[in-house]
Order: sequence, then C-alpha cells, then structure tokens
Amino acid sequence: MTGRYVALGSSMAAGPGIAPRDKDAPWQAGRSAANYPHLVAQRLGLDLVDLTYSGATTANVITDRQHGSPPQIEALDGSEVLVTITIGGNDVGYVPMLMAASLPHAVRSVPMLGGVLTDLLDPTARDRALVQVGESLKTVGRTVRQRAPLARVLFVDYLTLLPPAGEEAPPLSGRDAALGRRIADTLERLTGEAAEETGCGWVRAAEASRAHHAWSADPWTTRFSLFGLLRRDRPKPLHPNAAGMRAVADLVIGQAKSPHTARRS
Repeated sequence: MTGRYVALGSSMAAGPGIAPRDKDAPWQAGRSAANYPHLVAQRLGLDLVDLTYSGATTANVITDRQHGSPPQIEALDGSEVLVTITIGGNDVGYVPMLMAASLPHAVRSVPMLGGVLTDLLDPTARDRALVQVGESLKTVGRTVRQRAPLARVLFVDYLTLLPPAGEEAPPLSGRDAALGRRIADTLERLTGEAAEETGCGWVRAAEASRAHHAWSADPWTTRFSLFGLLRRDRPKPLHPNAAGMRAVADLVIGQAKSPHTARRS
C-alpha cells in the first residue's frame, strides 16, 4: 500500500504524553510520534499528514481554526488513499466530564470552576450534546468523502476507558461512572451510524478494548491522576497509553488492508 494518509481527530488519536513527541506539531496539539497514525503510516509505508490535535471538536475538523491552525479537513487534496477520523468526544464533553467527576470535592466547590463542572456533570446537558454530535459526525463523514473521493475513509472510535457496570472506577462515584459509560456507549453507537450512513468504514476500538479499560490488569488507557495532569512526559490521564495506540494501529491496518466494501457517496 502506497500513497498519502491524512489523520484527523482529537487527543484520543494525537496521543498526548506518549513519547516521543511529534517535533513538527504545534505544542498545543499534544501530538505523539508514536500515536496510531504514525504507527499505521510506518507499517504500511504511507506518507503521513497528521492533523490530530488535542481538544479538537467536529467543528475543528471541518470549519473552525484551532490555536491558529486551519480546519483539519483543509489538508485533504483528493490524492489520499487513507483517511482516519477520531472525533466527537470533545463535542459531548466526555473526557472533561470524567475529569470533573474525578476532582476532589474541595476543587469542585471553587467558585470559578463550580458552574463549568456542574454543567459537565449534568446528564441532561450531556444528552443534549449527544443529540447534536450525531449529526455533526455525519457531516464530517460526508465532507471527508467529498474531499477525498479515492480514499478509504475510516471512523476510529474511542478506546474504552471505564470498567463495565458493577465494577468500581475510583475516584469516580457509581453515579458518575454510569454517566460516563452512557456517554461512551452512545458516542460509539453514533460513530457507527455516521460511518454507515456516509459510506465510511468503522474501526471498533471501543469494542476491542472492553477488557483493557483503565482499571484492568492490561490497560490500553490511563486512569485519572492530578499528578498526571502536570506531567508532560507521561500519557495524559484518561487517554490512550502506548499499548493502546499499538492496538488501535493493528485494528486500522487490518481494516485498511481488507477488501473495500463501503459504498461511494
């Protein structure tokens, strides 16, 4: 397989804190040179254009600049053979919600943070965001297919962070963990629906990593840690670790090499 590969997405694809850092990336992107796009490109011999950026939303993929960087989709020129998309979590506040729920109650009561944290932990607010992201994901899929008509386009959903219902995930309360699972499950479903409706492939990283959640014996993601938030030389809390990135790369490569069955839009 040869040609141009463009990777679009948020921190779940960028891999903040996984060494080594991508020295060509903006500092704010938190982009690793060992994230799944880099691993896929190396193993398949593709020319990588990695636009993944921590904090990115669907709007940053298709319309909005981020810290001075243009919308990610502008990198597509129609010559691509592969495009991967990992996006949507920031639209619904998935990881921010888990981080807010993991903070000590003393921090949650700080006046400047209280309102923001309360909104993140509000199930109704999260449900409204999930309704909106479903259509946004479809817009991303349609727009990418139009800009890269020759490419295999793959939605890559998020690695599983939380243990299954009935298992504890300290410091999260049972209620907050349940909300996190509901957000993750809905985002996974919406990603699959967007892939199906727009004729893209779906790399099911969430499904493949159920037994490798952050509290497991063989985690592909990291737990929350206040200390970890301050470290730049370790994988960011509630994000993929190096093992997780290798696992996702394997999944992407397997699907990229499989017969192309997705319909053309």
